[in-house]
Amino acid sequence: MCHNMFAMTCNPVRRAARLRRRARHRGAAAAPALLLALACTGGAQEPISNLVISSDPELAELAAALLPDIAARSGLELREPVRLERRSREELVRYLEYKLDAELPEAEAKAMVSAYALLGLVPHSLDLREVLLSLYTEQVAGFYEPDSTALFVMDDQPEMDVQGLLVHELVHAVQDQWFDLDALTDSDLGNDRAAAAQAAIEGHATLVMFEFMAEQATGAPVDLGQLPDFAAQLRPALEGMRTQFPALAGAPAVIQEALLFPYLEGAGYVLRLWAAGNRVAPFGDFLPASTEQIVLLGGSAPPVELSVSVTGGRLVHEDVLGHLELSIFLQEHVGAASASLADGWAGDRYVLVETASGDLGLVWQVIWDDAVARDGFADALDGALNSLGGPATLERTDIEGRPATQLSIGITEGVSVVTVLDRER
Repeated sequence: MCHNMFAMTCNPVRRAARLRRRARHRGAAAAPALLLALACTGGAQEPISNLVISSDPELAELAAALLPDIAARSGLELREPVRLERRSREELVRYLEYKLDAELPEAEAKAMVSAYALLGLVPHSLDLREVLLSLYTEQVAGFYEPDSTALFVMDDQPEMDVQGLLVHELVHAVQDQWFDLDALTDSDLGNDRAAAAQAAIEGHATLVMFEFMAEQATGAPVDLGQLPDFAAQLRPALEGMRTQFPALAGAPAVIQEALLFPYLEGAGYVLRLWAAGNRVAPFGDFLPASTEQIVLLGGSAPPVELSVSVTGGRLVHEDVLGHLELSIFLQEHVGAASASLADGWAGDRYVLVETASGDLGLVWQVIWDDAVARDGFADALDGALNSLGGPATLERTDIEGRPATQLSIGITEGVSVVTVLDRER
């Protein structure tokens, strides 16, 4: 979980890039050697008031003073001390390069770019790893690393900004003592489910941070759950990130939206829980299963899971787009007004296929709530097929009696895709 002074994170890159996480067992020495080295350098570490372990007394004293209040606001008790250190920008870059090499191999990055390029969401020439590294390096001011259960603050941060970023990241540290954040956002769960969990995690930390800062500014108790239209007030501040950071401003829309969604929509999701009288951490029964549930406050059914098999070609890559990226797809190819068509989404899966000729093609199956939703999407997209990243066809079909569409891009004759409902996911 990464942070800058506006609570931006590098963690959506894990979502957008489907970074693969290793299983982590609490209490075991499961962190990679580099993470352990990052956590342990800088001198002997000593506990500060039994709440923080750090070699930086000043930082530890600030964090220890904040932790009881942060835990209370988050709705979670502190179970163990938090490990905290300062790191240089150079150390951050080395760490990010290590994580990209370990979790996003070049072949996987290229496959993802190929899939999203065929969908017309990124250019074929995009260097995903370079874009992600630029975004990380530009924005990160501090981060909580679940692998090593440690919180790191960049040593180039103005002191006036340190308190706010500590509040945000300390929420993540407390969250991770109760729930395995890596497991909740594991890419094996699928892109959309991981994105929904990420939004709940980041939205929770963002609200706690803003509530704390509001009380500091006013000198009076603040309950954001009782403030009308706070989510609307939060949106302009976060939307402004697009122009304040060059790497973000230059990224494709799908990456920009992936970065902003956990804060804009995740904060709104948690705020609606609070406003309804549920001053809770958004986990357990309150953890959303899809980005659609984030937008609709859990008012939609759990997503339909699909299993796809391919004959006549080699399956290179597969995943779920979900409600969020479906709405971005519609905005990019049909127009902003069409984004609401995504509300009829019930589940999807795409497969990137290498054909017999060695070319790459894509098949994207979407399940819809009903035939009206399916036909609305198909009617809207029919006139925009030429804007995709290859020759495309769109079929209205059904999968085990559920209304569906199949979009095929760059698929040659001889490739066959069979899709069934996956009841084991």
